[in-house]
Amino acid sequence: MSAPLRMGRIAYLNVLPIYHPLEAGIIPHDYELVSGPPALLNEMMGRGELQVSSCSCFEYARRPERYYLVDDLSIGSHGSVMSVLLLSRVPVERLGGQTILISGETHTSVALLRLLMRDRYGLDVHYATGSVTSALHHGTPPVAFLAIGDEALRLRNHPDYPYRVDMADAWMEWTGLPFIFGLWVISREAVESGILPDDPGALLRQGRDWGLAHMDVILDLTAHGCPLSREELAFYYRQGLTYSLGAREQEGLRLFYAKLAGAGLIPACPELRFFGRS
Repeated sequence: MSAPLRMGRIAYLNVLPIYHPLEAGIIPHDYELVSGPPALLNEMMGRGELQVSSCSCFEYARRPERYYLVDDLSIGSHGSVMSVLLLSRVPVERLGGQTILISGETHTSVALLRLLMRDRYGLDVHYATGSVTSALHHGTPPVAFLAIGDEALRLRNHPDYPYRVDMADAWMEWTGLPFIFGLWVISREAVESGILPDDPGALLRQGRDWGLAHMDVILDLTAHGCPLSREELAFYYRQGLTYSLGAREQEGLRLFYAKLAGAGLIPACPELRFFGRS
């Protein structure tokens, strides 16, 4: 008996509209869903332990030869994303020479932060990797920290950190383009071995379309224990996030890659190679 196909799922609220119909059996499929933070899923894809996964756009840029992109699917924003935030005790312009605490769970958001600090704000800052939640409750709290995902939603109004930069909003103000945090990728090795029965992207887009069309169900599922009100959640899903990867989103992604390459954070600006396209 062949091993089950495995699909990675970021363990954040932002992908619930895509994965709930798959997890609930509303849309049948043959995949085992594996949940985890972005950095872990990147590693699992790299080791061949997943055939399909949500993936940081930074991971695709580092190893594009390993992946095909899923067409017309992403996690991004055309402005304020709400769940990727720089929170600071002091105004951003006073962070020069300070240390910003960053999470080891994300590569893309950290790379964006480095670009913004260096090229938009012109600041020379230091970075330390660690647990944000632990640092806030034990030892000396950081001057500033980068929060992502559900943690950012929970900490966004922290009284000790009154200065907030929404990272996607800062990118939009800087470039005029959407920012793409996450992509979906398919293992080229899996494609070449012939173990995929059909296009995984079609399944994921079907999940996305169901989730967005049944937003009341998604809001009911999300509301329990969530720091956002139902109205804030509705805004988050419908306007804070984009789940498409159209021409404008691709333009923003390519610019991010070009800036990363120019800063020496990736070897080169990768070509966007999509599954099923010649």
